[in-house]
Amino acid sequence: MTEPNQRAIAARAPSRMGARAALVSAATMLSRVLGLVREQLFAALLGASAFADAFVVAFRIPNLLRDLFAEGALSAAFVPTFTDTLKNQGRERAIRLANLVIGAILVVVGSLTLLGIFLAPWIVDAMAPGFGAVEGKRDITILCTRIMFPFLPLVSLAAVTMGQLNAQERFGPPAFASALFNVVAIVGGAFLFWAGAREEQAVIGWSIFTLLGGAAQLLVQVPAARELGHRFRLVIDFADPGLRRIARLMGPATVGLAATQVNLFVNTIFASRVEGAPAWLSYAFRLMQLPIGVFGVAVATIATAGLARRAAEKDLEGMRSTLGQGLRLVAFLTVPSMLGLVALREPIVRLLFEHGRFRPEDTIATAWATLGYAIGLYAYAGVKVVAPAFYALDRARIPLYASVSAVAANIVANVLLFPVLSYKGLALGTSIAATLNFGVLVFAFRRGFGLRLGATATHLLRVFFAAIPCALGAAAVAGQVESALGVEAVTSRIATVGLAIAAGGSIYVVACKLLRVGELDEFASLVVRRLRR
Repeated sequence: MTEPNQRAIAARAPSRMGARAALVSAATMLSRVLGLVREQLFAALLGASAFADAFVVAFRIPNLLRDLFAEGALSAAFVPTFTDTLKNQGRERAIRLANLVIGAILVVVGSLTLLGIFLAPWIVDAMAPGFGAVEGKRDITILCTRIMFPFLPLVSLAAVTMGQLNAQERFGPPAFASALFNVVAIVGGAFLFWAGAREEQAVIGWSIFTLLGGAAQLLVQVPAARELGHRFRLVIDFADPGLRRIARLMGPATVGLAATQVNLFVNTIFASRVEGAPAWLSYAFRLMQLPIGVFGVAVATIATAGLARRAAEKDLEGMRSTLGQGLRLVAFLTVPSMLGLVALREPIVRLLFEHGRFRPEDTIATAWATLGYAIGLYAYAGVKVVAPAFYALDRARIPLYASVSAVAANIVANVLLFPVLSYKGLALGTSIAATLNFGVLVFAFRRGFGLRLGATATHLLRVFFAAIPCALGAAAVAGQVESALGVEAVTSRIATVGLAIAAGGSIYVVACKLLRVGELDEFASLVVRRLRR
């Protein structure tokens, strides 16, 4: 390829990443909005009661394993291996590799699911030792855990299908799959609410619809995979080199991606001793996941595919460029979200959750937890971008070391902060751990592969200084609207949050323009192109 052509492709790369990120962001935005509707129904049905705590812990068990094995380690190991096989050995061999992974999931994860159902009482006791002090709370948690454990193999199979599609740059269907999961849960929750289900009936019904949502998340991706040539054939061969490479990467990757989930596990042990704390932390973490899911995961999805492709091509300079661009894009999108969430945490929680059995005191408690989580938002999103670079380079031990450091930091923070700040210290400790995890990954890549951090750090400072007046302006507008309209009516709450976000967003655009943040022009031109179409 000639040098001018290389320069032309390099010039178009940021635009392509921005456009693809915008597509995935739109799909993920739909999913997260539906997820918030789902959480609103959950809050109306169960509030922050003992039954809400029971569901949160019961779902956290298979969900933790999902994030570690399915959408975490499996995706991180499968995508680069599948991409390399597709590029260097052909489509037929890549499809066979996918079938091998599916066969391994049916055997290994299926067995793990049966074991989890049998051991549910012991697992619940380990995760929530405080539940035994409340009559019936432990028993309903065990039942919900058993109902939802098959969620794990369903989403593991969905992760393989998602990996195939993303590796072949079909980002739309996987991004919309989680939206369907939320649709199923919303339909189920609406039925339970309409039927006037009692709390015990509601939590059991919600568990069943959660399982059905996992099945929908898998099935909706199957047609797109078939369009790309995938035909399922049950093949079991644990000696296959490709499968062994995935297994070898998954070992360290499981630990390397475990920081957030292991920290949540540790937090649950502490939180189970405070009535309502598991639910408050879950609602707050859901809020924090909105910008991560819309922006961080979208950028990470595109960057992971690009990193895997460049690693297969042995293009280290291309990897550095993709990673730096991904970090700058994440900062542009998540830093204002982070400061805005801090400024508007209480009005947002009140608008979204204060209905039905969710009380005003639950709003205040959830807002405090949101503050602790929001501090680490950029670090959470950044880890999702940086960690896949190491897996693409077959250096999975580095994320492992970063994750172990983060888990250790979280445990220390919990021990020190929980006696002083109660559940609020658990959220803050999680953010501290995420920041350490991100810092270790970035500096390890810089030292090992020459990542140039100067431009990224300068960009981060510009974005941060642009986001400060954005957050202050949003908070001022929210205060004025609440003083004028009050906080009781839903219309007043919508006006408060809507006007505050509009004001903050406008200020951020102006500040980015004054500080010459390049991503602003990139997104503006993208919007103009879409409107012209």
